[in-house]
Order: sequence, then C-alpha cells, then structure tokens
Amino acid sequence: MTADQIKDLIAAGLACDYITLEGDGRHWYATIVSPEFEGKRAIARHQRVYATLGSKMQSDEVHALSMKTFTPAEWAAQSGQ
Repeated sequence: MTADQIKDLIAAGLACDYITLEGDGRHWYATIVSPEFEGKRAIARHQRVYATLGSKMQSDEVHALSMKTFTPAEWAAQSGQ
C-alpha cells in the first residue's frame, strides 16, 4: 500500500484535522490530529486508528504503523500556536 492509500483509509474512518504518513512500504510513521481523540488515552487512540485500517493490518498489507496522536488542542500546544 502507498502512503496516500493508508492516509485515505484513516481519513475515511476518522475525522482528522491533520495527518502525515511516512514509511518504506512496510513500516509506517504517522502523526494524526483528531477531535475524536479528546478524553482518550494513547492506547484507545491507537486502537481507533487501527480500526480504520481493519483487515489491512490483519492481512499484513500494513505491516507496522507507529503513530503520534493528538487532539487539536494538544497539537496547537505542540506546534507552539
């Protein structure tokens, strides 16, 4: 899968204010900002993203996805805005 395909899958299943994805075709690194993360711990946020990929994770089309997840307020603070 390509980075754009994975981004599209995530964005289709999760309201994202911002998303970036980098990787080598097997190992991916994402930064995702979503209001849906509000009040959720990191593990719940990651599970929510994995759910958007569904069978792609189980079938090994997406072998590994490492991510940083933020609410819009956390992202603004992170970005110094």
